[in-house]
Amino acid sequence: MPRAFTPKVVTANHLLEGDVVYLTADDRWSPRLDEAELIEDEAHAQIRLLDGQAQADRVVGVYLADMQAGQNGPEPTHFREDFRRRGPSNYPHGKQETSPQPRA
Repeated sequence: MPRAFTPKVVTANHLLEGDVVYLTADDRWSPRLDEAELIEDEAHAQIRLLDGQAQADRVVGVYLADMQAGQNGPEPTHFREDFRRRGPSNYPHGKQETSPQPRA
């Protein structure tokens, strides 16, 4: 028996910057997950995936990621996507940095 379709977003990495980006309903790539189009129909998800893959001049590694509806937009259902939306963790700056750390 096939698994039931779960909501998805189209995600990729920005071609030049490498940042995680999400496809919005108005065909923009946004670094903000709360702006991503939450897709609840499997056929529509496949079409949007093809739309994203056709933009190889802007993004790489386009795929569908499982999400759920949240209070402020899509929310990850898997730790991998939760980790990806925070950005690189090996730099002392960027998305994962919440407050400046004093330097010794």
